[in-house]
Amino acid sequence: MHKKSRVIIVLGVSGSGKSTIAEGLSLSLNIPYYDADDFHPEANIKKMSSGQSLNDKDRQPWLEGLAHNILEWSRKNGAVLACSALKEKYRTLLTSKCKEAVTWVYLKGDYELIKSRMELRQDHFMSSQLLKSQFEALEVPNYGLQVDISLPPQVIINSVLEKL
Repeated sequence: MHKKSRVIIVLGVSGSGKSTIAEGLSLSLNIPYYDADDFHPEANIKKMSSGQSLNDKDRQPWLEGLAHNILEWSRKNGAVLACSALKEKYRTLLTSKCKEAVTWVYLKGDYELIKSRMELRQDHFMSSQLLKSQFEALEVPNYGLQVDISLPPQVIINSVLEKL
């Protein structure tokens, strides 16, 4: 059996800072960074591009593919993955091949804070209605590291690094 390396999954709703924090952790730890959205199959991309939300059936092959990637990354040097992973069943599937190698980092913040940040972003497509639906779908994990996103990004990154 291979020695397993750490895979860190940074989760939270859209606009919580997943990419920023995950990229910062990746640089600090000198391990690869990945964005889960980059692994969607073409059918999912087409559906989302037409303004339709994905359902669990759409997500299943994407999550299974990510679970395989997480296993492979754990067999190499590890990785940091930014992934919304809003529901427990998604997190269970993501770690189905190597749960012990995954560290979860949940970026927690309230709706008003995240909405205000998203309104300042020029390049973001997420509407406040979609953000509201993400908060409704969110099942907050009772494990892993929970980090308050009202802090500056580097403070969050340093805090996570200290806890690792």
